[in-house]
Amino acid sequence: MERREALKKFAYLLGGALSATTMGVLFESFTVFDPLNNTYSFSATDEEILAEFSEIILPTTTNSPGAKAAGVGAFIPLVIKDCYPPELQQVFKNGFDNMLAKSKTKFNKEFLSLTSEEKKLLVTDLRQESIDNNKEPSFFLIARDLTLLGYFSSEIGCTIAREYLPIPGKYDGNVDYVPGQKAWAI
Repeated sequence: MERREALKKFAYLLGGALSATTMGVLFESFTVFDPLNNTYSFSATDEEILAEFSEIILPTTTNSPGAKAAGVGAFIPLVIKDCYPPELQQVFKNGFDNMLAKSKTKFNKEFLSLTSEEKKLLVTDLRQESIDNNKEPSFFLIARDLTLLGYFSSEIGCTIAREYLPIPGKYDGNVDYVPGQKAWAI
């Protein structure tokens, strides 16, 4: 199975957790990788910034590691470059650059130098902007969706964050729920 087909099937399983933009990309807008139209590249620092962003969306808890530990910072650029059409890559790039600029204007610091609370405030502002402009795809929505997709398709997301049985058994649709039990991995 190709990576794109696997991502498509997994995105379908996530259902309503992903925005219409991401669902559209994953179901209808797959493009063949074209290096000529794919001019935006990500640096190691960009991946580190995206890892910090994703950690705000899915932080480490006492029960499971967060998105940063799952490698989502490297996953997001990979999917943007390989799967998103040039116009959405540009939306992502512009939004990413806008987030970095807001970090400097609002806090007078680079994004990676912000405290946890400052990062949360910045991401909350981006979230509110995406709500206010709900008709347009935005950096926040794309990055949030890819954080969810990357995390819950990672080994950490499938085996630690969710309930996981490594040995398959028979299907039982009437298993008793134990209070506090995790959702089952698919």
